[in-house]
Amino acid sequence: MAHMRHDPTTTQKGKITYSTGIVSDIVAVAVSEVEGVSLLTTKNKGIKLNFEKQGILADISVKVDATANVSSLAFKIQQAIKHNVESMTRYKVSKVDVHIQDVNFSEDSVL
Repeated sequence: MAHMRHDPTTTQKGKITYSTGIVSDIVAVAVSEVEGVSLLTTKNKGIKLNFEKQGILADISVKVDATANVSSLAFKIQQAIKHNVESMTRYKVSKVDVHIQDVNFSEDSVL
C-alpha cells in the first residue's frame, strides 16, 4: 500500500493513503484513453508499478493496432500515464516503459 505523508505547510490535517490498486486503475484509464491501444488481458492487467523515492516506475504491456505508429503510441501512453497519475495523486512518475506484446490485425488492416 502506498502512503502520502502530511505536509505541515498546509492547513489540512491528516494523511492521504492510495492503495497500489487505485494507482494501477488510474494507469489503466490513461492507457484506455489512447486510441489504437489496449492493455493485455492478463490477471495483472499488463501493469507493473514500483514505488521508489524518485517516483513511480511503471512497466506497461499493451496490444496495438497493426496500422498504428508504434513510437507515437508509446509516447502518447507515457504522456497520458504521467498526466493522469500526477494530476489525480500527489505521486510523481519517474519512468514509464511501454512493452508492445501483441498486434491486433483487424479486417480493416492494410498489410
